[in-house]
Amino acid sequence: MYSVNLETLNLDDGFHLLVEVLVFGQLFKAVVDTGASRTVLDKNTVENYIDKDTLLASDKLSTGLGTNSMESYTLTIPRLIIGDLEIADFETAVLDLSMINIAYQSIEVGPIIGVIGGDILMKYQATISYSSQQLTFEI
Repeated sequence: MYSVNLETLNLDDGFHLLVEVLVFGQLFKAVVDTGASRTVLDKNTVENYIDKDTLLASDKLSTGLGTNSMESYTLTIPRLIIGDLEIADFETAVLDLSMINIAYQSIEVGPIIGVIGGDILMKYQATISYSSQQLTFEI
């Protein structure tokens, strides 16, 4: 079992859960989103750490995030670390999340590298404890 601390933001529209992740050898914050089907990383941030040729254009248009369609890419990252959980060769969606980053930066939180979605939360049997402010993976 692996656990990681959550940061809870109480905003006007509800509570937002943030977690620290290590990717590309750097610490970032990511939003934990139980309603997101997949984990997504921000294209603008990712491009600072990779050769742009490693982004693979996806034939799928992504929906959500306040839009009906959005150009998307996929990327396999060598290591994604969430607390003590280390995921090797993780294939993730990559989208332009600049609007999310602008929103969080306006409340002095950021940068946000992305969204931890249902693919990771389900595969690793995640449990959110609001009382202990922990995200636990039951693997």
